Amino acid sequence: MANINTGIEWCDRTWNPATGCDKVSPGCTHCYAEALTKRFHTNFPNGFDLTLHRNRLEEPKRWKKPSRIFVNSMSDLFHEEVPIDFLKEVFEVMRETPWHIYQILTKRHERLRELADQLEWHDNIWMGVSVENQNYVNRIDCLRQVPAKVRFLSCEPLLGNLELDLKDIHWVIVGGESGVKHRPMQSEWVDNIKQQCQDAEVAFFFKQWGGRTPKAAGRLLDEKIWDEMPEAWEKHQKQWNRYTLTTSRDRGHGSAVSLQESIA
Repeated sequence: MANINTGIEWCDRTWNPATGCDKVSPGCTHCYAEALTKRFHTNFPNGFDLTLHRNRLEEPKRWKKPSRIFVNSMSDLFHEEVPIDFLKEVFEVMRETPWHIYQILTKRHERLRELADQLEWHDNIWMGVSVENQNYVNRIDCLRQVPAKVRFLSCEPLLGNLELDLKDIHWVIVGGESGVKHRPMQSEWVDNIKQQCQDAEVAFFFKQWGGRTPKAAGRLLDEKIWDEMPEAWEKHQKQWNRYTLTTSRDRGHGSAVSLQESIA
């Protein structure tokens, strides 16, 4: 369960060089990642304690298909217990695999701002913050200070109406909470965010209404699916569709992906 093709609609894979976290705001109350560690406890011997997995760092290098990769779906890469040296190793892997897009999401906006200048922000690294209600819109101000190619918001679980400053934001994801104890999301909250995105010409992605299960109420909003992505994704696809990626294996060094430009 560490690194998988995923059912998360806005990415293609997840990559978890770290697992485990702590609750920092209301969006964490019914954490799906914590629930997974309890359900599949044999896969998570440390439970939901913060755990670094150095053995997973090289995995994206073996994935040939250019993908949108959600980094640390089972944790927060900017957790206080993740050392800066480990963060730099993760960012180095992302630099070495430019055919992938990496989507990082944090609720620890202050640590993100503190460490941003010590990290190399290559064009394939997208950075986002979670904003579940109006009390946490200040996370966006910290995000704006990060020199990421794409800056995005995850308003999931959406727990209240939001008035957003979308300056220098490129993408907004909205979704309702799922699970037995899910907190209902109001359609007016969703409509308001969608209109703000349209007014600011920001890509809008509606993930789910939520309910007892993620798919309980579907994804339709105004009788359509909203799967908008930042313009950078289309440009990335056009760039990397020109290449054929092949895997080679070196004795003692594992496997690696090499690039060859396709001939039209």
